[in-house]
Formats: sequence, C-alpha cells, structure tokens
Amino acid sequence: MLATPADNPYEEPRSGRLTAWGNALLSGLVAPDDAAAAVLGADEGHRVTGLPGDAPGERHGLTWALGRLRVLGVRGLRLALPSDGHPLGLTGPVDFNARAMEAGEAVLAVGVPLGLVPEVEVFGPAGDRSATVLWRCSEVNDAPPADVPSLHEAERELADGLREATVLLGRLDVAGAGPEALRALDAYRRRGHSELLAPGYPPRAVRVLESARQVSALLTIASGGHGAAVSASEMAARRSVLAPLWRTARRAQVAAYNALVDEREERDDR
Repeated sequence: MLATPADNPYEEPRSGRLTAWGNALLSGLVAPDDAAAAVLGADEGHRVTGLPGDAPGERHGLTWALGRLRVLGVRGLRLALPSDGHPLGLTGPVDFNARAMEAGEAVLAVGVPLGLVPEVEVFGPAGDRSATVLWRCSEVNDAPPADVPSLHEAERELADGLREATVLLGRLDVAGAGPEALRALDAYRRRGHSELLAPGYPPRAVRVLESARQVSALLTIASGGHGAAVSASEMAARRSVLAPLWRTARRAQVAAYNALVDEREERDDR
C-alpha cells in the first residue's frame, strides 16, 4: 500500500527529514551514519536508485547515497511539497513534477540538477505498521523552484494566516466540536514535542516550522469532519475556505526546511 504525507498530517514528511539531515551532513555538522539514521526514523528501510552512473535497478543505502551526492557536487538539498494546482518547490521537467505531485513531496539538490521522489510502501496491521522507502533520483531542470518564499516572507504570511485561521475556525464552530476534535488536537500536541529540523538550522526556522505544523494540525481537524458543519456541501465549502491557509502552511514548511542551505547560499553570494 502506497502512502503520502496526507495519510498522517501529524508526521514529518520523509522528504523533510532527508532535506534537513542531508543539509546538516553536507555542512559537516553530523556524521553520515547519524544523518542516515535520522532520515530512516521509524521506517524499516530506505534505498536510493537512479543516481548518475547507476546500472539499471541498482540500489544503495542512505549513507552511501548521501556520500555519492556530495562527490557529484551537491552542496545542499531543498524540499518541495507540491499539491494539485500548486507545484510548490518544483522546477520540472513534467515527468518529474508528475511523480512528485503524486507523492506529495520531493527533494531537489543544490549544485547539481537532480531530484529525488520517495515511493513509500506501508505494510503491517493497523497499530503496528512500518514502511520501506525507495528514493528515485532523476535529472531536473536547472531553474528556480516554484513559489518558494524566503523564511522572512513565510513567517509574515504565517502570522497573518494564524489570525485568519482563528477567525475562520471560530466561525466554523471547531472549538465547539466536542471531544473528538479535542482528542485530535491532543494527538498533535503529543507528537509536537519531537525534535524539529537538524543541527545547524537557525532558531527562526524551527519557530516557523513549529507554527506551520500547528496551523496544519488545526486545518486537518477543521477539514476532517469535526465541528458544526457536517453535510457534504458544507464540508466542501469548508475545504474551499481553508485551501489558502493550507498553501500558506506548506510554503512556510518549505521555507523552514530550506533555511540552512538558503542562508549559506546568501553568505556565499556576498
């Protein structure tokens, strides 16, 4: 069974983990095995295929693959979190964008036009599931990523979005939805204490990411059937109202994960 980030919005996207810990490794801040273990998380295994020079079907472990990317000239990694109609963080070509859209996430290399898209296979019974991940690497266009804000822009947008979300959620009566909504919010809060990002990231990026995850959790509750509106037409209207806030939250996540490499690139340009 394939899984995407939307299957569990409280979980960190795997492409986010690869971006953050890959950047820490490429900056010399963590050991290769530590970075690979952090990317693996609770998954059963990660493999990488399609690296330049690979034979057809050849697969590698994360430690080897990250080292190979460095040898190829990769200086950093950037996150993409595309959705229908919003190719956030992507550069093309069309076939790569289509695979990234289907997965809901991707990682783009800085310094070499390469991208990686995860294929996630989930197995096991409910409550005891695990996953294996195959990262497919391919060439991408050497172009600016689509619609990615700076960390400063994302923080400002997110502050405005939080205020708007508060008004909208109150109007939708999510606060009065009862114990089901409260349990969903409590599930997020319990998960929200995990370590964010990786060594070397600025505190501002951590704050922006935590705020973006809070907004995403509230939006998940608001669009998932909680609250006063329960009919199909009312739920469709609710999702339409919340769509711009989803975009704001995803843009902020991308800016936070990209902050380490973006700050380094800015220093090098001075």
